[in-house]
Amino acid sequence: MSSFRPPASGRRRRPVVWLVLLCETGLLLMSPQARADSDRNGVVRALDESARPLRSTVPAGGFRDLRPLGRMIGGAEVVGLGEATHNSHEFFTLKQRVFRYLVKEKGFRTFALEVGWGSGLRLNDYVLHGKGDLRRIMREEFRDDYILWNNREYLALLRWMRAYNERHRDKLRFIGDDSVYPHRLLFRDVFGYVRQQRPALLPRFVRLYDGLRPTTKDLGAWRTAYLKRPRKERLRLAAQADQALRLLRTLRKGVSPKKYRLVEQNARVLAQVARLNSWNPGDPTQLSRALLYRDHRSMARNVEWWRGYTGERILLSAHNGHIGYLSGNTQLYPKAQGAFLRDRLGRRYVNVGFTFYRGSFNAHDLKDPRQRLRKFTLGPPPAGYPERVLDRVRFRDFIVDLRTVPRPARGWLDVERPVRSIGSAYPAVDDRTRLRRAYDVLIHLHRIHAARLLPPRPG
Repeated sequence: MSSFRPPASGRRRRPVVWLVLLCETGLLLMSPQARADSDRNGVVRALDESARPLRSTVPAGGFRDLRPLGRMIGGAEVVGLGEATHNSHEFFTLKQRVFRYLVKEKGFRTFALEVGWGSGLRLNDYVLHGKGDLRRIMREEFRDDYILWNNREYLALLRWMRAYNERHRDKLRFIGDDSVYPHRLLFRDVFGYVRQQRPALLPRFVRLYDGLRPTTKDLGAWRTAYLKRPRKERLRLAAQADQALRLLRTLRKGVSPKKYRLVEQNARVLAQVARLNSWNPGDPTQLSRALLYRDHRSMARNVEWWRGYTGERILLSAHNGHIGYLSGNTQLYPKAQGAFLRDRLGRRYVNVGFTFYRGSFNAHDLKDPRQRLRKFTLGPPPAGYPERVLDRVRFRDFIVDLRTVPRPARGWLDVERPVRSIGSAYPAVDDRTRLRRAYDVLIHLHRIHAARLLPPRPG
């Protein structure tokens, strides 16, 4: 365009005529800002073509607007459903709504949450059999690293699952896929099995787990004290937990495979706990290895194990950073749970990420030395964040299949940009990611509100 010149001979045209010609032929050079605006408008038009409206985030009501999401999920056996904050009402209620739809229309039967495996077993007892007081169970199991799950939204989900099981023969189940803390149910199950199979070996198992078994109900205090032990001692305890798992495998004869497999999995989780806590979180290199182990050898493997054990289709609830294919911080998180699940399951795993434009959430306040939970409220994201463009799509809330978006949205979604990614603590540096490489499907919400936390104690 810069080489275009007026004719060398003949009557010279007036500048205004050339301006008209340049405009008519599209040759008028735009400013960088005008070009950027034009590009964004093209992206929004392309997203308008692909986006499907989301009628509501409220669990009750019909599912007609979720049918496009069902087509996007297809025949996946595990669906990772993320969240852009760890504690916003709409993310949690929409997860219940999506799970209800998947139960009814797709035959899903398990809700998996980013919480301890042992806690999941206890909550599953409630969901299946109505065992225990749900509020008390949540108060005791959703604490320390998981305190943000102690909210009315998950209370409503678990109550709905229990009510469903009371009316249906084909039961729903709840599991936790994490292994940060040991749980008394895991020790009880392993010891009970050994006592039945070979009582003489029980003292040996007790010795192997000695030092890993908490002596207090306050698991946060247990972990703090445990991580202060010399690393050499923690490595020894991890080796002993591995030894207990190997020894347990010699006791599988004469037992139904299903019963044995669950006991073995519980022992495997105890070994995961010991190994995960063998690294020093204060050392950046060791912390990175611990987080890699947690996403891969713990959370992804536990979900995959449950899928093989039950044959059930699973909705996996976790932060965007866990269900996605890309890490927003590769130095800290070299590879995410979602990437490991895709490696193992291929197209049988589909993930759904979340973005939001503005709103509130609960988190630990990093500016408070006591790191108390409090509500934070954010306005529109800064310039350069993709949420600003996504919020210009014609629907207030919407679902879009990132695998099939047309150009130029396809290229725009492939560019790495900062995105709002808020975990259990705030303020924190936002992740950077390529949305179309990180997620199969994206749900964008215009506005979110803080989840409704339950009191940590009665009263």
